[in-house]
Amino acid sequence: MNRYLLALAAGTAAAFGGSIVIAQEHAGHGDHGSHADHAQHAEHASHTAATHAIHMAVASLDRPEEARALDEGRKPAEVLDFLGLKPGMTAADLLTGEGYWAEIMGHVVGEDGAVIAYQPEQFYTDEDSMAQWAALEARAPKVSESRYPFDAFAPPAESLDFAIINLSYHDLYWVSERFKIPFTDPSAYVAALYAGMKPGGIVGVIDHTGGEGDTREIVEATHRINPAVVQADFEAAGFVLAGSSDLFANPDDDVSMSVFDPAIRGKTDRFVMRFVKPD
Repeated sequence: MNRYLLALAAGTAAAFGGSIVIAQEHAGHGDHGSHADHAQHAEHASHTAATHAIHMAVASLDRPEEARALDEGRKPAEVLDFLGLKPGMTAADLLTGEGYWAEIMGHVVGEDGAVIAYQPEQFYTDEDSMAQWAALEARAPKVSESRYPFDAFAPPAESLDFAIINLSYHDLYWVSERFKIPFTDPSAYVAALYAGMKPGGIVGVIDHTGGEGDTREIVEATHRINPAVVQADFEAAGFVLAGSSDLFANPDDDVSMSVFDPAIRGKTDRFVMRFVKPD
């Protein structure tokens, strides 16, 4: 039996006792037979089911310990619930890295969904990394890795319901000979993402808050990005900012410091934005 199923009983309390608050039923709805009431109840039920699926995915016993150790800092349940991931969606983990988000989302989307983990072709090519990816896909068979040239991202047209890019959007403004990252046009990347999203599709962006100034210089020095730059990039492509969250707010963070500075590493002020492609 998939060990994910064994997490259901253990994680049920967590699904409804965590920091996400689900709206309670209110008395006095009036005409419960109205279309508006039916729609409201259906939306509430859908959100409740999605929240439950997200918490169960995070609680999955299949996830390796090194991934679970990151949960406290990344708050995956809160993030995915805020962004609106639901079972049945086709989702993308952009610049996936080791697949942390892809694996969780693979459990959430379930049998009727799919997760594409987009990986630049020069990353994670050694034998150990390939073996780790094979193991991840075995644990979460709805996940498939898709490799592409870093500066030539092009998902199939209107194929995605949901996408997330965690702590990596700033890298589109970075050039690194060591890591074989070429000069990339962020506007072309976001335009390709827009084309790949279905109408109504959701994109979540999480990144380290940066200050004002030349974006490429800031990224080179600190690996941060000004949230206003991200918003402008996405709105220029046609996305609408549908919400933001202060889940990772840290007013004591000095945004001029590198995110790798031991004094702030793992505790940076991070923004969370939820963009939607209009219907």
